[in-house]
Amino acid sequence: MEDKIKAVALFSGGLDSILAIKIIQAQEIEVIGVNFKSPFFGLDKTLVIAKDLNVNLEIIDITEELLKILKEPKHGFGKNMNPCIDCHTLMFKKAGEYMTKIGASFILSGEVLGERPMSQNRSSLSIIERESGFEGRILRPLSALLLPETIPEKEGLVDRNKLLDISGRSRKRQIELAANMGIENYPSPAGGCKLTEPAFSKRLKDLFTQEKYSLEEIELLKLGRHFRLGRDVKLVVGRNKNENEKIQKFFQEGDLLFKAKNLKSPVSLLKGAYRINDDFVSKSCQITARYCDRNGEENDEVYINYFDKFKKCIKTKKVKPMKEEELKVLRI
Repeated sequence: MEDKIKAVALFSGGLDSILAIKIIQAQEIEVIGVNFKSPFFGLDKTLVIAKDLNVNLEIIDITEELLKILKEPKHGFGKNMNPCIDCHTLMFKKAGEYMTKIGASFILSGEVLGERPMSQNRSSLSIIERESGFEGRILRPLSALLLPETIPEKEGLVDRNKLLDISGRSRKRQIELAANMGIENYPSPAGGCKLTEPAFSKRLKDLFTQEKYSLEEIELLKLGRHFRLGRDVKLVVGRNKNENEKIQKFFQEGDLLFKAKNLKSPVSLLKGAYRINDDFVSKSCQITARYCDRNGEENDEVYINYFDKFKKCIKTKKVKPMKEEELKVLRI
């Protein structure tokens, strides 16, 4: 009995990748998924979706390589800090290495020609394929009829007549195809990559100006409001109860935590690694006061408690909330 043909799918869990896998599975090809992990995107509900598709999922951490790319991407950034061409090239390279390791015949992706302006135009698709090192082995089932024939098609491993010619940003055909296949539950096309978000990109760019930073600091960029008080000193202010709780998990020795004494208040975390001085403390108190529930009294003074890592109250400071003009200067 001949061994079953195997393919490796780049699997984000979105509708396009679900459809691409279903099209290839319909040709009695075994599909193994790969999902890429980083501080900027990750699993979410992908494991559950993969299980529903009867697809084993390999998780590949590309954090180290992606951080190097972000310092100087060969093909530049998109609208924000998204190095899409370089990032996709890295993903296909890793998927190709895994393909070779498990003896699969080709890589497949849910990419649609023209769906994303930077990474899914003809030129970008060609660059990504060539620089990944697996040119000819990358099949895009949703747009295959609009693209050059791949090696698995030429070798008869895949029936080209059963592939599609979808292009553009409209998702009408994908939604119709999903309905025909009986696929009802799939995530909305919200992107999912933090590097495409303007606010997060601005914070990340600010973090990269520091000599040293940790993965923990990158995770903190996803929470609260951020204010740069000094070269190595930053204040993060929670926006709701959930963020207040999460921010406290980043509290380390050398940091300070701020909270109003008798008012509904955000939690503010001052990160400074022992570089904190009285001026930074005063500004942190003023910023925290600005976001307290003061019952409409904008200029009332507020008592702010601040604590060390052992949750010991160091002092209480009476301040007026910081004015909006000054906030704008400090906000990242």
